[in-house]
Order: sequence, then C-alpha cells, then structure tokens
Amino acid sequence: MLKNLLTGALVAGVASGLVAAALQFAFVIPLILEGELYETGARIHFGAGSPQSPAGSPGLGGDWGRHLMTVTFDVVSYTAYALILSGLMALAVRQGHAVGARRGAVWGLAGFFAVQLAPAAGLPPELPGTIAAEVGPRQAWWSFAILATAAALWLFAFVPQWWAVAVGVVLVLAPHLVGAPHLDTYFGVAAPELAAEFAARSLAFAAIGWVVLGAIAGAMMVRDD
Repeated sequence: MLKNLLTGALVAGVASGLVAAALQFAFVIPLILEGELYETGARIHFGAGSPQSPAGSPGLGGDWGRHLMTVTFDVVSYTAYALILSGLMALAVRQGHAVGARRGAVWGLAGFFAVQLAPAAGLPPELPGTIAAEVGPRQAWWSFAILATAAALWLFAFVPQWWAVAVGVVLVLAPHLVGAPHLDTYFGVAAPELAAEFAARSLAFAAIGWVVLGAIAGAMMVRDD
C-alpha cells in the first residue's frame, strides 16, 4: 500500500510539476523578467515609450540554467504536495470515502485554495523588487493560513455537524483577522498593472497545476485499489 501510494504521488507530482512549469514559461516568467527590468532601472514606471521603458514584454532569454532550476523547483514542490494530498486521500479512503480522478480534481482545488488562494488574500504573489515585511513573520503567517484553511476544509468535507461548519469558518477567517505582516507604506517600482497581472496569472495557472495533480493522484488511488 505504502509503495503504491508513493509511486502514485511521484507520478502525479512530476506530471503536474511539468504542466505547471510549462504554464509558467508561457504566461508567468515573461512577467517576472519584465519586473526585473523595473527592479534594475532598465524600465521606469510612467515612462512608456521612452528609451528607458520600451514597450512589450521580454522573451524568456537565454538563461537556461535558471529555467532548469524553475522546472526542478516546480517538480519537487508539486511532488511534495502530491505526497501530502495522496496521504490525505488514503486516509479518506480508509474512512469509507470514494476517491477517483474527478473527485481527485476537487481535492486538487481544495489544495490550491488552502496552499495558495487563501494565503494570497493576505500575501499575494509579488513581482521581483517588491519591498515587503521581514521574511520570518511572513512565513509564519503564511504557514498559519495554510494549516488553518486546510483544517477548515477537512471539517467542511468530513465532519457533518453544524459545529464543524462554525469552527471551519472561524479557522478560515482567523489568519486574516490577525492580519498578514505588511509595511506601513508602498515602495513598488513596477507598474501596478504589471503587478496585478502577475498575481492573477500566478494564481490562475497554479490552480490548473493543482487540478492536474489531484486528478492524477485520485486516478492512481483507484488503480491501487
């Protein structure tokens, strides 16, 4: 059982990691590279059309070592997510709940909500060069938001009691009532339109990766049965 679970998680993690990397190369990384131009001063906000601010997004460039690291990071990250998600699926199966590709996709959406969408309500994805609060407090809040949201989703899904819904709502709201660490002013150097597009694309295409992860993990769980 354990061997099959690990194999399924590995397959789901590698496949979804490659899908996520491909989507990032197509839609997200060009925005990161453009943000880096603002960070270095090669482009200046409110200078559209000037020699310092040429129009259009840059291509991927030739830094293939960096791009390879991106692929590796995505595969490792999604494999770790797949191990956690597969373990939770196995626990649900042992409790008598059915899991398959379609339900696995819903599991993937739940993982996306817990790990990325809910924390992004307090700490959205940021372009390079964005000045923010200290890393330690942000990481602590981010971890708190993930754990609280994941626990709430489990209560919503598997505890059919009114109090579970009430506790779940409190858990979802708790990190945001506490508040994510932020500076008392803004220091952005990139255009806000670019930052907004980056945040939106990062979350949208991460959701696709999570759905692929959940669907494959769920399908592998059925095959193992």
